[in-house]
Amino acid sequence: MVNRSAWFLSCWTSDSMVVGEEKMSVRKRLSKSSNHAEEEEEDQRDCAEESQEALSNGRVDLKQLISKKIKLTAEAEELKPFFMKEVGSHFDDFVTNLIEKSTSLDNGGCALTSFSIFEGDNNHRAKDLRAPPEHGKIFVTRRSVLDELFEVDHIRTIYHMFIALLILFILSTLAVDYIDEGRLVLEFNLMSYAFGKLTVVLWTWLTMFLCTLTVPYFLFQRWARGYHRTSHPVVHSFIHCFLFVVFQIGVLGLGPLYVVLAYTLPPASRCIVILEQIRFIMKTHSFVRENVPRVLNSAKEKSSTVPVPTVNQYLYFLFAPTLIYRDSYPRTPTVRWGYVTMQFAQVFGCLFYVYYVFERICTPLFRNIKQEPFSARVLILCIFNSILPGALILFLTFFAFLHCWLNAFAEMLRFGDRMFYKDWWNSTSYSNYYRTWNVVVHDWLYYYAYKDFLWFFTKRLRAVAMLAVFAVSATVHEYALAVSLSFFYPVLFVLFMFFGMAFNFIVNDSRKRPIWNVLMWTSLFAGNAVLLCFYSQEWYARQHCPLKNPTFLDYIRPRSWTCRYVF
Repeated sequence: MVNRSAWFLSCWTSDSMVVGEEKMSVRKRLSKSSNHAEEEEEDQRDCAEESQEALSNGRVDLKQLISKKIKLTAEAEELKPFFMKEVGSHFDDFVTNLIEKSTSLDNGGCALTSFSIFEGDNNHRAKDLRAPPEHGKIFVTRRSVLDELFEVDHIRTIYHMFIALLILFILSTLAVDYIDEGRLVLEFNLMSYAFGKLTVVLWTWLTMFLCTLTVPYFLFQRWARGYHRTSHPVVHSFIHCFLFVVFQIGVLGLGPLYVVLAYTLPPASRCIVILEQIRFIMKTHSFVRENVPRVLNSAKEKSSTVPVPTVNQYLYFLFAPTLIYRDSYPRTPTVRWGYVTMQFAQVFGCLFYVYYVFERICTPLFRNIKQEPFSARVLILCIFNSILPGALILFLTFFAFLHCWLNAFAEMLRFGDRMFYKDWWNSTSYSNYYRTWNVVVHDWLYYYAYKDFLWFFTKRLRAVAMLAVFAVSATVHEYALAVSLSFFYPVLFVLFMFFGMAFNFIVNDSRKRPIWNVLMWTSLFAGNAVLLCFYSQEWYARQHCPLKNPTFLDYIRPRSWTCRYVF
C-alpha cells in the first residue's frame, strides 16, 4: 500500500499532497489514494511513458532530477509536523523511502532514483548516471532531528530526565559544600581556570577572522580575473596556489598555535582557538575548491564574465553552520529570537552540566587514586568507573554543539538546512554512525577528501581513499586534543585509526539486526570511558609529577606510567 501511495504521490503532488491543509490528518492523506485506483493505474502508465522518454538514448536529465528531488524533499519537510503526531519512530526512514520511490524512473523493471544517481556506488546500472562532482551537496530547508522528535511526548520526557539529573547534581554539590564547609560554596574554580585568559582568545579569534575574510578572497579574486588575461595560466595559477598554501599553513596554521603556546592558555581556551583554527582552514579550502572549477569552466567557454562571489556571500559563508560553500542557501522567512535565546541557554546549561560531572564524579575518582604504580588493575578500575561520566559527556557535547549551538547560529542567519546530524543513535553499523554523527564535518570529508582522492587517483582505490580520510580525521582530532591538553598521548588516534577503521569494515551497513545497535552502543561507551580514563590519568600525572628540566621525549612519553601520585 505504501509503494502504491508513494507512486501516486509522485505523479499527483499538486492534488494529493496539499501542504497548506494543516487540519487534514496523515491517515486521510494516505487513504485518499485507495479511492482512486483507476486514476492511479493511468498515472502509472503516464509516469512510465515519461520515464521512457527521459531514458531515451541512455541519458537522464540530471538537472530535472535535482530540481525534482529538491521540490519533493521540501514538500516532505513541510509535511513532517503533520506526520509527527501520528508517527513516533523511524520517521526519517519513511520520508527518505517516500522520496526515493516518488522520483523513481521505470527502466524495464529497474528503478533508478535520484538518490541512486548521487550515492548509489553499488548500483552498476546507475554508475554512469551519477551527478558530476560540481553538483555536490544539495541544501534544502529542513529542521533538525531533535526539534522534530521533541514534539513527541515520549522523547521530550527523556530530555526532562536529563534536566532532573542536572538539578540533582546541583543539589548534591550544594549539600556537600554546606555539610563540609558549613556554608554554601558557589565558586567555580575548575570552570574559571579552564576558560581563563578569554581576552587573548577574543583578539586571537578576531585576527584569524579578519585574515580569513581578506586574504583568501583577495587571492582568489586576483587569480580569477587574471586567469582569463594571462598568457601563462599554469604559472599564474601556481603562484596564487603557493601563496594560498603559505597562508593556510603559516597564518592560520602556525599563528594560532604560537599564541596558544606563548601565552600558555588553559585547556578550554586552547580548545576554542584550535577548533576555530581548524574551522577557518576548512572554510577557506571549501571556498576555493568550489569556485576554482567555475572559473576554469568560464575560461574554457570563453565567457566574458568572471564568476567571482561577492564579499557578502563569502562573509555569510564564514558564519553559516556548514563547511560546504554555496553562493546562496535556503533561507527561512524570519528569525525566532526566542528560539535563539533558548538554544544559547541550553548551551550554557550543558556547560554547567559538564562542570558538575567533572566536579562530582571525575575529580573525586582521579584524586582518590592511591599511591600505587600504573598497573592493569588500576587501569581496569579506572575505565569502568569512567563509563558513566564518559557517556554523559558524550551526550552533552553532542547536544550542546551539534544541536543547540549550530541551530542558534542557523536561526540568526535564517539558514534553512538544519540537518547537522541524523539519527546516529539508531545506527547498527559504524559506517552509518560515522555518516550521521556529525553531518557537517562528514560532508567536508566526503566531498573534499574522499571524492577528490578518487577523482585524482582512480575509483578502484576506494579502500585507500577511505584509509586516507580516516588518517586525516584521526590526525586532526589528535592534534586538537594534544594542543588543548598540552601533552601528546595518542590514545584517540589509536582508537580512531585502528579500532574505528576496523569496526567500519566489520560492523558495516549489512548489519541490520538490533543486536548490532547494542554492540555499537557498548563499544561507544567503552571507547569514551577509555579516552576519559587515559587522558585524565595523564593530566593528573603531569600536574603532580612535574619534571625540572624536561626534554622533548618527556613531552611525548606518558607520565602516568611511571608517576606515583602524591597528594
